[in-house]
Amino acid sequence: MQEKYQEQAELLKALAHPVRLQIVRGLMTYGCRNVGCMATHTGQSQPCISQQLTRLRAAGIVTAERSGNEVYYSLADERVEGILKILFPSKE
Repeated sequence: MQEKYQEQAELLKALAHPVRLQIVRGLMTYGCRNVGCMATHTGQSQPCISQQLTRLRAAGIVTAERSGNEVYYSLADERVEGILKILFPSKE
């Protein structure tokens, strides 16, 4: 049972950053997106978005798919949507 608690804690740690929350919420709201679109939507730099996406990918929260020169990201962990619906009950 301790292992399950650790797994859930790691998921929450990966989400526990304002920019990562913005990224994940944007993916939920707008679907699969690239770094440029995320940077525009969040007001963050592309390097900042890339750094946060690396953390989200490592945690298994997002997946990446290359299409030509672009990489498109989408949600990979269905638990995240439930968590964000609790944190943000209405679309703001």
